[in-house]
Amino acid sequence: MSDPEEDFATLFEASHKAKRFAKGQTIEGRIVAIGPEVAFVDVGGKGEAVIDIAELKDDEGNLEVAVGERIQAMVTSTEGGMTLSWKLARGAATARQLEDAFQTGLPVEGKIERAVKGGYEVRIARHRAFCPISQIDTVRNTEPAEHEGRVYEFRIIEFKEGGRNIVVSRRALLEDQQRAGAAALRQSIVEGAVMNGRVTSVREFGAFVDLGAGVQGLLHVSEMGWSRVSDTAEVVKPGDDITVKVLRVDEDKQKISLGLKQLTADPWSRVQTYAVGDVRTGRVTRVAEFGAFVELEPGIEALAHVSTFAPTGRSEDWSKSIAVGMAAAVEILSLDFEKKRIGVKLVDAHAAEDVREYAERSDPAAAEGFGSLADKLRGALKPREK
Repeated sequence: MSDPEEDFATLFEASHKAKRFAKGQTIEGRIVAIGPEVAFVDVGGKGEAVIDIAELKDDEGNLEVAVGERIQAMVTSTEGGMTLSWKLARGAATARQLEDAFQTGLPVEGKIERAVKGGYEVRIARHRAFCPISQIDTVRNTEPAEHEGRVYEFRIIEFKEGGRNIVVSRRALLEDQQRAGAAALRQSIVEGAVMNGRVTSVREFGAFVDLGAGVQGLLHVSEMGWSRVSDTAEVVKPGDDITVKVLRVDEDKQKISLGLKQLTADPWSRVQTYAVGDVRTGRVTRVAEFGAFVELEPGIEALAHVSTFAPTGRSEDWSKSIAVGMAAAVEILSLDFEKKRIGVKLVDAHAAEDVREYAERSDPAAAEGFGSLADKLRGALKPREK
């Protein structure tokens, strides 16, 4: 008689090893013994599973396998050891096995025979099933014929009339896999990580990027480039593969903020060469009630406050002298490197034009009468070094 403690230890070890596999998973093993009711399958790592002998016989009752043969089978249970199904794995299931798969939620393999009204006709072993068009994929396909002839795994969502009325869903399985993959992926997404993704949609405020397994992050318009982005569609388009940096992860709200500009050098690192009193050329990017913004170089904007404009008699007339897109020469009035702010004033347009003419002359003494302002303007108007 066997020792009860030893039997319990054996059962406990077998149960523990079975936990390595999930119900519904297809695994490979080697048949090590065939008994009158079950066969024993070595699944590796000293693990062993059982499979009903009826699973291994054909319609005439003849065994289709032998000891030492390797087979692929589906895990149907991990309680108190591991139980396998050979027929479910190779699409030769009986009506009874399909009903069991329906009750337990196990996946079954089926081939899409053809597209029909409202969905697809699916062949599962000797049985015919119906898959609604909404259940064939997680993404609606505009070409139903694309799935014809393909072999997929499905979940049985309806089983009636002894198997004469079967409805299946591939989408249910895909969503389960997606949720499992998403949970694992979210664990790996941390602030500062650089990831590859695909743009799924583009809006005025930014773009949504799929990072894998259905996990999406938002690339806000303000994080697309160091220069101001007026049209997000000019930067990215749906379907684009891009590399982004994770800026913030809000686990409670499951929101992920992404950045694109952070993968290039911050242009403000070059601003250390700027000094108060410098005259530089730029381009007017915006005009607001309180002043005008001038881009001195990509990603570097300065503000010419309304108070720096020459009085015109009417407070609103200052804005008529400038327009978005126009080139402008400005003098730097203030620099705040920490807050990334630059205050400037526009140099008189007529003076700038006079200096441009003199700067183009070959005689350097021609502009001496303009003094230090002429020197600054002449320097600002020279082509920038690359």
